[in-house]
Parts: sequence; structure tokens; C-alpha cells
Amino acid sequence: MPIIRIEMFEGRNTDQKRACAEAVTRAWCDTCGGTPQMVTVVFTDVSKSDWATAGRLASDPKV
Repeated sequence: MPIIRIEMFEGRNTDQKRACAEAVTRAWCDTCGGTPQMVTVVFTDVSKSDWATAGRLASDPKV
């Protein structure tokens, strides 16, 4: 049973997450086989102040 974890900035609504979960589940089943009942999708909403790339917080002003 695959568990697909999606970490993203907070702000997506329930309908967007539902559509994403359906699309990711369908893509996994089409690519790897199996049934949708086998697939678990876990969303983690992350604040921009808790996400850094190249040593800079995503919440920092652009330079």
C-alpha cells in the first residue's frame, strides 16, 4: 500500500486538496497498477516561515 506525502505551502482549500488527491491516486494506479483503495495521500501544510531553500526562508522578501 503506497503512502504518498505532499508537503506544500498552506493556503489550498479542501476542494483543491480533494482534486489533487484524486489526480495523484489516478496517476499512481495508471503508472504502477493497483486500485485507488490501496493508495493513501497525506497532505502537510507548511507555513512559508517554516520552509527554506538555499538558506532563505520562503517568507523572506525577494531580493
